[in-house]
Amino acid sequence: MSADKNIIQEKTYQFALKIIQLYREMNAQKQFALSQQLLKAGTSIGANVEEALGAQSRKDFISKMSIAYKEARETNYWLRLRRDSNVYTSNSLEYLISESNELNKILSSIIKTSKEKNS
Repeated sequence: MSADKNIIQEKTYQFALKIIQLYREMNAQKQFALSQQLLKAGTSIGANVEEALGAQSRKDFISKMSIAYKEARETNYWLRLRRDSNVYTSNSLEYLISESNELNKILSSIIKTSKEKNS
């Protein structure tokens, strides 16, 4: 990881790359609707983190990080739905669910800390 990237920025980027890989696998299995939802939510986490890092104010930063948090929660939902539908099981799926849970915790902590600094 380069020195100019922070942990959440790098984690969400790497997570998005893994989501894209899963998206491709799902499309090969003709699971188009679910794969589309997963791709949109899973890649937007990092996009919103990037926007937050360029925020014009603390309020803007909190807003963008809050959106990233919501997208991480949605991604977790789609991943669990895929796992629990018994359509496809994979160790990588469990790993992605674990990663999305970790992202949720990190983002939640960032938001909470930012709000505390704001008051």
